[in-house]
Amino acid sequence: MCGTCGCADGGGGGTRITGFTRPHAHPNGGHAQGGHDGHGHDHEAHGHDGHDHGHDGHDHGHDGHDHGHGGHDHGGHGHGHVGHGHDLARGPAPLTPSAAAHGATGGGGTTTPDGETVTLEERVLAKNEKLAARNRGWLAERDIVAVNMMSSPGAGKTTLLERTVRELTGRGRPVAVIEGDQETTLDAERIGGAGGDVVQINTGVGCHLDAEMTRDALTALAPRPGSLVLVENVGNLVCPALFDLGEDGRVVIISVTEGTDKPIKYPHMFAVADLVIINKIDLLPHVDFDPDQCEKYATSVNPGLRVLRVSATTGEGMPDWYDWLDERQRRAVR
Repeated sequence: MCGTCGCADGGGGGTRITGFTRPHAHPNGGHAQGGHDGHGHDHEAHGHDGHDHGHDGHDHGHDGHDHGHGGHDHGGHGHGHVGHGHDLARGPAPLTPSAAAHGATGGGGTTTPDGETVTLEERVLAKNEKLAARNRGWLAERDIVAVNMMSSPGAGKTTLLERTVRELTGRGRPVAVIEGDQETTLDAERIGGAGGDVVQINTGVGCHLDAEMTRDALTALAPRPGSLVLVENVGNLVCPALFDLGEDGRVVIISVTEGTDKPIKYPHMFAVADLVIINKIDLLPHVDFDPDQCEKYATSVNPGLRVLRVSATTGEGMPDWYDWLDERQRRAVR
């Protein structure tokens, strides 16, 4: 379990993946999932190769645990990742039991409760890193750019994604979305209505997505080569910062209704971000929010951070967001 929030600690069921993808032609003879029209089918995402999605007994160890992502460029991890034996028509390959065991740092734990917690945390994160590297390599081989979008609940991620999908697909750019929520498929239905291919991950009591869930979602989604994959993580400004999904970039969305000091209250999330979007700027006349000070707080945590100000409702600032996505795409396919 996550020692901070109780993630996956008993009850609530396992992770579920539901597809809403629309039929489309795939090069190289289509994908090997067979009948992956994706309308309303559920994939049980736990139990692959003996992996347990429940994260039993693990502690995320947020106090002082630096995952090493601060201010770095995700595009440089593991590109040219070939030779793992996975078919590009399928999703990224799962870890074999031996590889998963190799990912565990340390032995079976120490005799002290604190030492045991650290060992379990290292095991979980090491396994996640291995799967994330496979995801990243699989995406890079297909020139697919994946962006991990994180925020607290209610910051406007889904509205931002909905407008992004509608406008970019309207320009002929292929966009696919992985939606993460504890329950319901409501957000995926909104994205599907905007014209995007989408799968919904329901994490049950889990508070974040991880690389294994992302691998399963990519397998169900089967994104087209050269496309953009936007991942809407579970609404949470703590745990998602620790778990690499194999993405090319990380975006944190905050809204003007949340408070100016959000970046210094949740510094690790902003330290690992490549971009911050201040959303709902159309509400600025009605709330006590200082965007200039918020930006100063964000860049004090992460000096290389870029900050955009947008309104997903009115469209103000959205061209800057699209330009940022275009730049990530150009860098990824060089």
